Amino acid sequence: MRISVAADSLDGVAGTVVEELRGRGHEVITHGALDADERADWAWASEAAARDVTEGRAEQAVVCCWTGTGASIAANKVPGVRAALCGDAYTAGGARTWNDANVLALSLRLTSPALLTEILDAWFAGTPSTDADDLANVARVGEIG
Repeated sequence: MRISVAADSLDGVAGTVVEELRGRGHEVITHGALDADERADWAWASEAAARDVTEGRAEQAVVCCWTGTGASIAANKVPGVRAALCGDAYTAGGARTWNDANVLALSLRLTSPALLTEILDAWFAGTPSTDADDLANVARVGEIG
């Protein structure tokens, strides 16, 4: 799978996310501080990763900033993106299942390497729900202007 990864700094697990994804066999596209030719700020980097998803260059994205909040907000401004800020495995699995999230947002401050592994395991194990209520909610999110 092609996954776009953005970070606004090289702190915390920024580099580890890329290594972990490549170790799982994914092709990684980097943005922000992970790419020396790009602006590192979270709004620009997260937007670039989110656009990779909506424009077909990547199937999913991981966006990171110090708290993860700004990265998730910026990614969610791109139409068609459903970014979820996940601080634990349960939330990551639920985001994929109930929300059909296509962008994972992480805190560089709070995510340890061990927690990152758990979050990614749950994220990739999660599959979008086929429940009518869940599908209706995901569709409604897409309709909200």
